Amino acid sequence: MSDQPSRTPLPFQSSFEQVPDDEAQTSQELVDTLRSIMQTTYEHRGHSDRSVHAKGHGLLEGEVIVLDNLPPALAQGAFARPGRYPAYLRLSTNPGDILDDKVSTPRGLALKMVGVDGARLPGSEGEQTQDFVMQNAKAFTAATPKDFLKTLKLLAKTTDKAPGSKKVMSAVLRGVEATLEAVGIESGTIKSLGGHPQTHLLGESYSTVVPLLYGSYYAKVAVVPIAPQLTELTDQHLDFEGNPDGLRVAVSDFFQQQGGTWEIRVQLATDLEKMPIEDASVQWPEDLSPYVTVARLEVPMQDTWSDDKVRQIDDGMAFSPWHGLAAHRPLGGVMRTRKPAYTMSANFRSEHNGCPIHEPRSGCPMHAADKES
Repeated sequence: MSDQPSRTPLPFQSSFEQVPDDEAQTSQELVDTLRSIMQTTYEHRGHSDRSVHAKGHGLLEGEVIVLDNLPPALAQGAFARPGRYPAYLRLSTNPGDILDDKVSTPRGLALKMVGVDGARLPGSEGEQTQDFVMQNAKAFTAATPKDFLKTLKLLAKTTDKAPGSKKVMSAVLRGVEATLEAVGIESGTIKSLGGHPQTHLLGESYSTVVPLLYGSYYAKVAVVPIAPQLTELTDQHLDFEGNPDGLRVAVSDFFQQQGGTWEIRVQLATDLEKMPIEDASVQWPEDLSPYVTVARLEVPMQDTWSDDKVRQIDDGMAFSPWHGLAAHRPLGGVMRTRKPAYTMSANFRSEHNGCPIHEPRSGCPMHAADKES
């Protein structure tokens, strides 16, 4: 990893975003489809889960330490000055229903920094948080909102149906994906449908997969494990031994014994054609702009799943890239069209679970403020 970007970062211009005339319609269809997933799972479970990344595997508290002496292009937004920020993390997998972990799908990491000051995104006024919502990939599985909507409608039809068949299909798809990867091919679609390798969450690297503003520039943000006890888990196969919550147990077992350290890294865009905003499926070339470290994320030894944490974090918090600074506004059609869906999901959960969604305040770990998100 280089300590400096290899090329001059590209200042963001509003013309880099292209909004189709029918984007509002696509956005509404996304909201309707995601609401149908939530309604289906609520009727089945009697509890309202998230419309995607419904199953949590670890609820963590830690601290983000922004590095000293960052160059001007990297000292932007939440990372503009050195500091220490309380943080909450939620590890998850991406389906909207609660599945046996043998249905192996892509993993997610949601990170919430607390006590971040600055001009806010619309809808997050008065808050002090900055959220980064990430997957263990470097690009999105769909290029455009309409492509994403097609996949989502397909998944909605299978929500809460034939869980046993899903385990069988997942095993088949894992074999297909392993065959493809053996010849240097990787399929985000196969992984999303259940073909993700059955590996440890804590060894994964996560990224925003889609771009966001980075002060005067635009970028992708990643969280990468650096502690040896984490990196040795990378690609490590997990045998769940019949436990449908094997990932949750693996995370709990790790943090019962030790803590872990990650780096927060930023990939600044340097070329609009090769690092587009409106095609979310493009993996930005790291030979043009490597990921560069701007902060450390330290998580101490702790209980990663308890009734208190489920109430405070899993049910009581929403993680949204629209909770944050104007300096980190999400970019591109996939992110613009999902904004109303994040709001819908939080409101649906709050209403049906009787548990208001709150944003935490600086200096008040595990306690919520009075402002609803």
